Amino acid sequence: MFDLLYFVVTAAAGIFAFGIAREFVRQRLRFVDAVRHPLAPWIAGLGVLMIASPIAWLLPLITTTTALVAGAAAGLGTASGVKALKRGD
Repeated sequence: MFDLLYFVVTAAAGIFAFGIAREFVRQRLRFVDAVRHPLAPWIAGLGVLMIASPIAWLLPLITTTTALVAGAAAGLGTASGVKALKRGD
């Protein structure tokens, strides 16, 4: 029973992190040249992972897998936002 709950929380965190990162890049960082650097998605993902890791130790529903998925999703969302900026979306 708890496995399904952990999966739902992890999936929701990943979807939420991806969407927030993508929209933040598209709306707020569209005029910032540093976001177009190839390391920007890696830095964003690492930042989310560093913030989510201590939370994983404190809250029982947030696991280290959730922190990893949220970090990866934030990095992918940042990369997707940069691609959208290049396309002009």
